[in-house]
Amino acid sequence: MSHFTIDEKIIGSESLPLFTLTINDSQATSIYSDGDLQAELVNTLRRNTNIPIFDLQEGLYMRLSVEDNIAFFLKWFNCKMPLPKILVEFELHTCAKKALDKCSESEIRRVYFAKYFISGYKKMVFQEPIHGVDVITVNNFINMLQKIKDLQIPVLILVSSMEHAVLLGDRVYKLKQDGLQEVEADEGEVEDTSIQSELESPRGPVAANLFKIPARVGDKMILFDPTEIDYIESQDGKTMIMINEESYAMEDTLAEANKKLEVFGFYRCHRSYIVNLQKVREIITWSKNSYSLRISNKVQSTIPLSRSKIQDIQEKLNLK
Repeated sequence: MSHFTIDEKIIGSESLPLFTLTINDSQATSIYSDGDLQAELVNTLRRNTNIPIFDLQEGLYMRLSVEDNIAFFLKWFNCKMPLPKILVEFELHTCAKKALDKCSESEIRRVYFAKYFISGYKKMVFQEPIHGVDVITVNNFINMLQKIKDLQIPVLILVSSMEHAVLLGDRVYKLKQDGLQEVEADEGEVEDTSIQSELESPRGPVAANLFKIPARVGDKMILFDPTEIDYIESQDGKTMIMINEESYAMEDTLAEANKKLEVFGFYRCHRSYIVNLQKVREIITWSKNSYSLRISNKVQSTIPLSRSKIQDIQEKLNLK
């Protein structure tokens, strides 16, 4: 069984909290953190280990075509995989003759993925692999992750988006200044039963005289119409209302907010998310067991959808 461990000896930095984490070959591990902590962790791994960090910064040959780049890397890494197979698997066959400097950002990203896959490294760390790319490229990375796991290569993914961490990682961790904390797996949507028992009614959800949702900004209280809200997210123990790219703190727990808003068409789509079903534009299927919801707002947000909820939400949206 192949693995690598990040521990106090490797960290040795006042800028990072001390922790021990073993990355195994059977599961992809993701760490969610802010940009500063992520950068410090990357610098620490580069300084104190020989584990390759795939950060999309090292050279591609921008004047060469896509297929010429892939052919070069196949030869460089002494990889025996056929060139046409790589082009098809990374969905580069339609742009194979195009020079990289004429390719889209997503096409270039898939060239990076192909390069990393054929490199033959026995340990892998990816930094922000799916930030700012299209759906095809996200799905391509997820498929590549599965191939990496099948080859029993331990892989760590560093992201600054919880949605990306949940989407890509079998084991998900949150790195903060006070330490590393595992995020519970979203299996079966196990809720806080003490909160649920207080909130549940044998008659089901009841429409209360609730037309505005309070949220606090500094010392001010703002009232939102439920129809304004895109989704609600749990962040570091706080319940946050999300409207486009803006976030506002609620005093309710996520379970309490869900109970109040259910009558207005809100739905607990994931352990950490409640979505306004009227704002759902698309259900994205990344792989057999990975789903997201695309939100109809200015920034086209995506949030996780638990695989245990896929059938239920399809019925609620009259898709079955």
